[in-house]
Amino acid sequence: MRLFTFIYYIFKMKSRPKLTRSILFQIFLCSIFGITVNQYVYFIGLKNSTPTVVSAIDNLIPAFTFLIAVPVGAEKLRLRSIAGQAKLLGTIVCVGGAMLLSLYHGKVVIGQLGFHWKYAESTGKDVNSSGHGNFFSGPFLVIMSSLTYAIWLIIQGKVNEKYAAPYTCITLMCLMASVESVIIGFCVVPKLSEWALNPIRAISVVYNGVVCTSFAYFLSSWCIERKGPLYVSMFNPLLLVISAFLSWTLLREKLYLGVVVGSIIIVIGLYGFLWGQKMETSTNDDIEVVVNKEKNQSTKIDLELQLPQNPSFNGHPSAARTEL
Repeated sequence: MRLFTFIYYIFKMKSRPKLTRSILFQIFLCSIFGITVNQYVYFIGLKNSTPTVVSAIDNLIPAFTFLIAVPVGAEKLRLRSIAGQAKLLGTIVCVGGAMLLSLYHGKVVIGQLGFHWKYAESTGKDVNSSGHGNFFSGPFLVIMSSLTYAIWLIIQGKVNEKYAAPYTCITLMCLMASVESVIIGFCVVPKLSEWALNPIRAISVVYNGVVCTSFAYFLSSWCIERKGPLYVSMFNPLLLVISAFLSWTLLREKLYLGVVVGSIIIVIGLYGFLWGQKMETSTNDDIEVVVNKEKNQSTKIDLELQLPQNPSFNGHPSAARTEL
């Protein structure tokens, strides 16, 4: 299922940096928080919730990353600046929207669509019927998955500082997570007969392993390398819009007032946070430009002072002409 990552690892084996035990342990932690624990709580939460709710809560990742990065020293709070205040306020708004989405259901805003996928009908289960019994546990587990993903981002940033081979790192992380997932799976479900997959489940497993995990991690790393993490995170709210539309059209999902209002609040908080981060980045870039300009000017002055002068000239142009 993660064959793509293994093939890439084989081709890049000779060019990767030296792998120490400390770095290998940090990659192991990344595999636990970034994939194994993250996906287990994510899919259990998805089972007890709806795709729309899950997509909305995923927007908490930048806020959680900021809350974790400040205590560990990876990010500075800077409450005296407008950018720091916007990031803190955006984080609070995001968390508040997630709490509203988790604790408040409300009335139906948009009902079921007449057209739907036949598989949703054949399962005999309305995706909204389970939302009343587990409406708190489902979003809570998805929030935990966002938290574990934010922890992975912090650890991965530390790994990149010491091991400048992000693609090889992700390959090793996926391989470790595969072994961890198999061990946990056999401990929870020891009977091999229960591992049988019907066609739709088999397609879902293959799609999740190939596209959602391997290809998505590689593609995200490629985009971050060229455009930066801020550019990539700006597309997170599109997941909410696409998931809500597909769930409403294909899975007969109803949109409730708490989901709609909570999602809007989370998106507002997210863009407030990203605006503050962009302003902070622009300020740092301007300061760096000014510092580099001052260094260049001081270097130019030092070079002019160090130029050798011919004492026979004595400052007179006629002397220089005589020498010539």
